[in-house]
Amino acid sequence: MAADALELPIDVTATRPILEQLANKWTVLILSVLCTQPARFNDLKGRLDGITRKALSDALKRLERNGLVDRRILPTQPVGVEYTITALGASLREPFAALYNWSLANGKKLTEAQIAYDVSRMH
Repeated sequence: MAADALELPIDVTATRPILEQLANKWTVLILSVLCTQPARFNDLKGRLDGITRKALSDALKRLERNGLVDRRILPTQPVGVEYTITALGASLREPFAALYNWSLANGKKLTEAQIAYDVSRMH
């Protein structure tokens, strides 16, 4: 580790269950969408390219169970459901924004590294 790097104790036992709930692509993307405004199920599905109905439903239930999302029944015909981010979920806005921005800034470098790695393994 670099001398100027911040050294933190790693408590895998305490953090692993939490990170397993947060560190997947759908959780990050769903919460990022809900940080901007509440959304109905089909609105979320439309904004999350590639997610299946089952994957979205499962993720929303998990997020609700973890206190990151609230689910509200709307008095419409047919009955609608709206999802909103909770204060706890909104507290992830800054780290998720940093991760998103890092992804945009470094995506090309990751692709280049993958290509270089794959080419080096061919010889």
